Amino acid sequence: MTTAALALALGAAVLHAGWNLLLARARDVQAATAVVLGVSVLVYAPVALVTWDVDADVWPYALGSAGFELAYVTLLAYAYQTTELSLVYPIARGVAPVIVLAAAAAVTFAEGLGVVLVAAGVLLVRGLRRPDRRGVLLGLAIAACIAGYTSLDDTGIEHADPFGYLLLVLGPPSVLYLGWMWRSRGAAGLRRELGPATVAAALASVAAYALVLLALDRAEAAPVAAVRETSVVIAVALAAAFLGERVGPARLVGAAVVVAGVALLSF
Repeated sequence: MTTAALALALGAAVLHAGWNLLLARARDVQAATAVVLGVSVLVYAPVALVTWDVDADVWPYALGSAGFELAYVTLLAYAYQTTELSLVYPIARGVAPVIVLAAAAAVTFAEGLGVVLVAAGVLLVRGLRRPDRRGVLLGLAIAACIAGYTSLDDTGIEHADPFGYLLLVLGPPSVLYLGWMWRSRGAAGLRRELGPATVAAALASVAAYALVLLALDRAEAAPVAAVRETSVVIAVALAAAFLGERVGPARLVGAAVVVAGVALLSF
């Protein structure tokens, strides 16, 4: 893995953790999520239209992935509104590749060890005393959504250029979720969340996607995916520093163990 690819993948990890932190800090996380989705579509839609290269075979994958994405953003916004980022984020990002692996026909020793490490890390993140069951269940549900759209995207991206595919997959969920929040919060509620933080979150989410694409152009997918998952540790550290979440040594170590497990699964 070249130094450039490593820097790009790490940059994507920081940005991904960062936009999740900005969402979790919002007064109304669900309305802020709708604003972030809307702004991000406005940012990458022109790029998608200019580089548009999509064939008809993409639709089953794009529509299925869009359904998982809608469930993902709905659950993510609710999770950040009601529980801790430092709990939900590591579980969601760590368990998702385990679910994808479960659908595989065979598992290597390294992958099996990776599953064990992810499970151990999740237990540490969850805490052994008085765990937040709702937060754990939300993290697992989000992980299932990530696994669902990841599995479909693996084939779907073969039938479209990256930004065109992103528009097909995220455009409809963004419109639907924004419409739902408009109906429930009203225009005033959405305007309250339209500010520097939500615009920065939208730009960070698009930039993170672009950096991953650039990293994949310079290195194999496995090491890029492994480095990208360092966002788990970054998100937990940011939650402690900026959200005031009580992140003890066990949760921080658990996040690092989750990253180690995902790295083994990636390779």
